Amino acid sequence: MEFTYGLMIVIGLVTYVAWKQPELHAKLMLNPYQTVQQKQYWRLLTSGFVHNNPMHLFLNLFTLFFFGAAIERIFNVYFPQVGALLFILLFVTAVIVANVPTLIKHRNNPHYNSLGASGGVSALVLSFVLFDPLRDLCLYAIICLPGYILGAIFIVYSIIMGKRGRDNINHDAHLWGAIYGVVFVLLLRPSTIQTFIDSVF
Repeated sequence: MEFTYGLMIVIGLVTYVAWKQPELHAKLMLNPYQTVQQKQYWRLLTSGFVHNNPMHLFLNLFTLFFFGAAIERIFNVYFPQVGALLFILLFVTAVIVANVPTLIKHRNNPHYNSLGASGGVSALVLSFVLFDPLRDLCLYAIICLPGYILGAIFIVYSIIMGKRGRDNINHDAHLWGAIYGVVFVLLLRPSTIQTFIDSVF
C-alpha cells in the first residue's frame, strides 16, 4: 500500500504548495480554453493534483485511502511483478482520460476551470466494484449498499448532473473516470466480467 500513501502525500503537497501560490494553482488546474489555445496539455494531468479547498482535498484523499489501497492489493495479487506500476498507471491515465470530455466540451469557454483527483478516484472505486461487487459501500457513512448498486447509482447520477450542469462539480470527469476504471480492469483481466456476473446474478 506504500504507493497509495505516496500518491496521497504527493497530491496533498502539490495542493498545499499551489494554495500558497495562486499563480501556480491557476497554471496547474484544467482550463480547457488555455489548454487548447496555448497547447498546455499538461493541465489534463496536473489538474488531478490540485484542489479547491480543504474539504475537496479531504474527500478525495479519504476515498483514495480506502480504494487505492484495495486496488493496489488486488493488483499485487493478480499481477505480482507489476501490480504497483499498474495501480499508478490506472490512476494517472484515469485523471487524463476523465478530463478529455471536459476539454472538448469547454474548449471555447475561457472562464471554465476544473480541478481535483475525482476522475482518478472514481476509476479506483469502480475498479474495486468490478472485483468485489457485493461488498457494501457507504455513502458519507450513512447509506450503505452493495457496490454494484451504488456504482450504478453513481453512474446514472453523474450522467444526469453532468447534463444539468447547475453546480460547480465536474460530473463528466466522475463519469468518464468511472467508465475508464472498468475498461482498464477488463483489458487487464477479461475474466473479471464473468466473475462479476456470477457474483451479482
